[in-house]
Amino acid sequence: MSPEPPAAAAARVVDAVLRDLATCEQRGVVVDSPPGAGKSTLVVRAAGVLAATGASLMIVAQTNEQVDDLIERLGAKHPELPVGRLSAVDYVASERVRHHPSCRVGAKVPDLGGPPVTIGTAAKWATVTEGTWPWAIVDEAYQMRSDALLRVAPRFERALFVGDPGQLDPFSTVEVDRWTGLSWDPMQSAVAVLLRHNPTLPVHRLPVSWRLPASAAPVVAAAFYPFTGFRSGTGPADRRLTFTEPATTELDRVLDVAAATGWGLHELPARFTVRTDAEAAAACALIAARALARGALAESETGAAPLTADRIAIGAAHRDQVAAIRSFLPASAREITVDTANRLQGREYDLTVVLHPLSGRRDATAFHLESGRLCVLTSRHRHACVVVARAGIAELLDAHPSTEPVHLGVPVKFPDGWEANQSVLAHLATLS
Repeated sequence: MSPEPPAAAAARVVDAVLRDLATCEQRGVVVDSPPGAGKSTLVVRAAGVLAATGASLMIVAQTNEQVDDLIERLGAKHPELPVGRLSAVDYVASERVRHHPSCRVGAKVPDLGGPPVTIGTAAKWATVTEGTWPWAIVDEAYQMRSDALLRVAPRFERALFVGDPGQLDPFSTVEVDRWTGLSWDPMQSAVAVLLRHNPTLPVHRLPVSWRLPASAAPVVAAAFYPFTGFRSGTGPADRRLTFTEPATTELDRVLDVAAATGWGLHELPARFTVRTDAEAAAACALIAARALARGALAESETGAAPLTADRIAIGAAHRDQVAAIRSFLPASAREITVDTANRLQGREYDLTVVLHPLSGRRDATAFHLESGRLCVLTSRHRHACVVVARAGIAELLDAHPSTEPVHLGVPVKFPDGWEANQSVLAHLATLS
């Protein structure tokens, strides 16, 4: 029996989600999604379906960038649907919001005129103290802290929670150890708390990544989604990345391997370094710049296009590393995106270059081992990902077993950071 086509498998799950929205008597529906599986597309489609019933709808996103992206998508799919953009007083509408034909911006709910769809960040919704909506859609729900959900929960009766369980957990800039293990720990994700107290809620899983190529989906699924898995929506021959200029340096040869296999590893000599390792930062910048200079062509199921600077990204764990990498970019490559995993989350490129979080380190801390960080960095690409790292990471992992305290009442997080890192490193080792 032949396997179900990817489009049919994805459509079957989306139809089940929409059916639950229409018929399920539970207060919530949860949708788990791997990278690039169409979370935003599902949110936009569900918003249109719910708005068509005549019920007003609130959408909760986690950042202003996500809000503006959803407004742009809503405008493209449902241009006739009035949308209210709930914002701060000093918010300046982005081009994506201004181009929406039926979007109104306001700092307070009454300023919006009662549109069918009202959208804002979780932080902004927390300031709303009056009014209720029959439905809410919570986007990137796994990145929403549980206390943020508690603050907005009085505003809606039922909700659709959509998110990626494999990526970065909610984070805070203050110490949160005092709450660890307690049932009211605000650093738990909104979905974790929701399912802990409502274990019978329906949970759906999108089975296909439309972003990750056939070379990447099995690697990312095995490392970061070991119990659910997913597959690529494209086959091995559906995408090609080719360079018009031949390889002349070692960095060029790494790019050629990445173009042929979907993955590349530029391994520097083993050495303990400061966090802003100049040699590694320079390598990241030069690899991305060479990809741009060699005149690459990206071919996929959507067509063929030159590999331009806006389709290349460099990811790192820390902002000072990002600054160091930017300083090494030549003038011709300054438009290449360079950012941290937190800010790259949700974005998509043809080629990514990743500075491994554990490169050059003497220890393996919880921050650098968080599986979600490496998952974000290695799952932004449509064609190829090049990892830059110093040798010795596998030995570092073996020499530094977890020393983090074990807390009662804290569910064991899967996948484990050690295991996820080793899984990715094992695949990269096969490239040499």
